Amino acid sequence: MKHHLPLLLLFLALNYQAIQAQPSTKRRVIVLTDIEADPDDAQSMVRFLTYANEWDVEGLIATTSIHQKSRVAPESIRNILSAYGKVQPNLLKHAPGFPTAQQLLTKVKQGLPVYGMAGVGAGHDSEGSNWIIRVLKQADPRPVWFSVWGGPNVLAQALWTIQQTETPANASRLYQKIRIYTISDQDDSGPWIRKMFPAIFYVVTPGYNYADATWLGMSFPFPGSNGTVTSADWLATYIQQGHGPLGAAYPDVAYGMEGDSPAFLGLIPNGLNNPERPDYGGWGGRYTLYKPDFRDSNTGPFRRDNWPADEPETRPIWTNTADSVTGLDKKRYGSPQATIWRWRQAVQHDFAARMAWCTKAYSAGNHPPVPRLATPDSFTVKSGETFHLNASGTTDPDGDSMSYLWFQYPEAGTYPGQVSTRPYAPNLYDLPITAPSVDSPQTIHFILQVTDKGTPALTRYKRVIVTVVPGT
Repeated sequence: MKHHLPLLLLFLALNYQAIQAQPSTKRRVIVLTDIEADPDDAQSMVRFLTYANEWDVEGLIATTSIHQKSRVAPESIRNILSAYGKVQPNLLKHAPGFPTAQQLLTKVKQGLPVYGMAGVGAGHDSEGSNWIIRVLKQADPRPVWFSVWGGPNVLAQALWTIQQTETPANASRLYQKIRIYTISDQDDSGPWIRKMFPAIFYVVTPGYNYADATWLGMSFPFPGSNGTVTSADWLATYIQQGHGPLGAAYPDVAYGMEGDSPAFLGLIPNGLNNPERPDYGGWGGRYTLYKPDFRDSNTGPFRRDNWPADEPETRPIWTNTADSVTGLDKKRYGSPQATIWRWRQAVQHDFAARMAWCTKAYSAGNHPPVPRLATPDSFTVKSGETFHLNASGTTDPDGDSMSYLWFQYPEAGTYPGQVSTRPYAPNLYDLPITAPSVDSPQTIHFILQVTDKGTPALTRYKRVIVTVVPGT
């Protein structure tokens, strides 16, 4: 045996290297935050860190915005990371992959303390913009998701520098890695990016008039939405108090709870979210790709005299669209905000469970169910055929009882009608459905929603896309 030991060790070493060389399936994320302009950025940072095991955090960059034009506050990011560091060992008891606070501290950078386009151009490189270029140039084929909570001028400067210093081919390759989700425009560099770099993936409610913004669905009291789970009492009980130093770092609401969080909620791998397809809908909302009509931000209830003038969009962007949703009052509502508030209870329960992970033993916490499909997640049938949606094999890590619900997401597909499950109840784990009659191929999105009966109840999903073609 000893003669074969060197060969065995060599095999193990090469196998380990091969495993290490395999690309990560996690998404790469950079946060741009005008933290301290409003307590909601600190709130979003606390939530973001409780999911830090779900993605590769490539940067936490302090920026300015229209609400904070001459200050950046990286020290506030570091303060929250200090609180995170005290609970990170306990978080690891519940799920692997939480980076250390020290690892994340190396990713904290800052842009220039100047507003918008005043920080873009020759002589305006910063620690933050240089870091973005470094991340984009890494030999990693995965896209980089920019979760923008404030002004994006540090990203605009990085793009300007790439444009000036790289060959067109190299620059194009870097642009193709970029995915931007900014909740609304918070300086004049966002519209500039959309105009100057038309191929870049960009999700936004454009302009500075926030009255119609999709992100308002995160916490604002829309009719039919769940206001309990965003109330001050709920936040105090399930997030702030008794959940260790990270919970204590979550500030009270001043204007609105976590308006920026939709910029990363859609990146959580919950089985529903598909970030590359904003039109599919998920926890961060639903958006479609089109060139929106021009609307002047300097009108309406959010008008500010010192805000910059709007310009019409010059190309299609991923932006506002509506879902029709049944509210808690059993009435139907249709709005862009409903694409977020429809998931509010599941989102808040998930956050509450993660905050409990900060202090509780594994056996005392709740962990999300693991849905499985016994059928493909996409297949084709003919009109009139009966097919099955089957969730056999679904499990719960805590052994909790689970509830199943199959529902159609009409807006995500092309089929214009509602598919009936009758005579079968939609809470069967194995649901027979008869394909509707169509004149041309149509897609139908069915969502499996699995909710455990733990405390708080946690929800995960599977999406099945059925293409229905005309029968012979």
